Amino acid sequence: MPLCLRGLVQVLLDPVAQVFEPSLEKRITVISRRVFLRSAAGAPLIAITAWNWLPVAFGAELKSMTGDAKPISVEERRTRIAKLQMLMGQRKVQALLVEPGSTLDYFTGIRWRRSERITLAIIPVRGEVIVVTPAFEEPSVRETLQVGGDVRAWNEHESPIERIIQGLRDRGVASGVVAVESTVRFFIVDGVRQASSAYEIVSADPLVRACRLVKSPAELALMQMANNVTIEALRSVHAHVERGMSSADISTLMDRTTAALGGSPEFSLVLLNEASAYPHGSLQVQTVREGSIILMDCGCTVHGYQSDISRTWVFGRADARQRKVWNTVKRGQEIALETAKIGLPAGTIDDVVRRYYESEGWGPGYKLPGLPHRTGHGIGLDGHEPAYLVHGDTTALQAGMCFSDEPGIYIPGEFGVRLEDCWVMTASGPKLFTPLAKSVDEPI
Repeated sequence: MPLCLRGLVQVLLDPVAQVFEPSLEKRITVISRRVFLRSAAGAPLIAITAWNWLPVAFGAELKSMTGDAKPISVEERRTRIAKLQMLMGQRKVQALLVEPGSTLDYFTGIRWRRSERITLAIIPVRGEVIVVTPAFEEPSVRETLQVGGDVRAWNEHESPIERIIQGLRDRGVASGVVAVESTVRFFIVDGVRQASSAYEIVSADPLVRACRLVKSPAELALMQMANNVTIEALRSVHAHVERGMSSADISTLMDRTTAALGGSPEFSLVLLNEASAYPHGSLQVQTVREGSIILMDCGCTVHGYQSDISRTWVFGRADARQRKVWNTVKRGQEIALETAKIGLPAGTIDDVVRRYYESEGWGPGYKLPGLPHRTGHGIGLDGHEPAYLVHGDTTALQAGMCFSDEPGIYIPGEFGVRLEDCWVMTASGPKLFTPLAKSVDEPI
């Protein structure tokens, strides 16, 4: 978000935030691309209009649910690096290069942003991590670095690529295979290639996925807490939706409720009426009226770990068509869970759900009206991460993998229904983080 817009939004939201008295840490939130795209144009008005809808005692009835949340320990991060290094040794990979993002956080704890100034970690097959970063950013980067290692600072007139090459050599990697995390930007990869022809650059996806696909008990605990916050926030917002509210009003109410409950709001997509027929919304302004479909797709983070829950309901009385579609989507969710078994290819779940929808007259395949997107996605430090519940994904389900379950149905020109809950695969089958919605009349 541009700094001028961010500052204006903060000024307008500060009076609202004071009602909930969140800590400074809780008030600093990372805005996802979905939130930015949804809210940037109308941001200056959102805080004002949403504030008008808040009940007088609204903030007082909300208490933080995350006070006893335990962040990932230094010991667990070191264990992750040790596993990565073992895998690297088995595959004859000499080092991993990774930029700021969820994978850097996963292994080192570093939470930093990307810019034209390179910050990058080198994880060698043997030895401590090396972090290359601008000299004036070094104190900030060190604040979240949890695994020790060597920080190599570079000044503005110096080459960070040279620091990377020297770091590799200092760890005994003068040549050989170097794996690059999949989101590392091209100009960095190209710079390393131009600086030295001694390295064979390969994708780090097999290494990173082998570490991140299966969640630890500590990760699952944080994800459970994030889901608890989101479902409770949805419950509260559901009770306070009123006729005439816009999607922006409801979204802002959801963000503030989430913050008051101790989560860091990540996204709060609200689709009303015909806009619900488009999975990620429409630019047309919609407001709540009698018979409105209200689709909310929301998530937060707790120590970086994400939730993702969708609920759809009708303001007032649902008609027969709305009720029929809602019940079909609920059955689609159930079929996905019933299908999941240890060892099953992830994409099979999508295939089975889609066959059921086709038997009900939707589709076929990804055609509208019907289900145009995958049945679900992996989730953890990223809201969307491998594996995916989509046709063709051959990843075998393992205990500890986490997914969303969201087989919506969308009818262009009318409305859409999406119900979404996340679950973890166990030896005995899927275990939900939150109960499925009961009915269109009791969605939460």
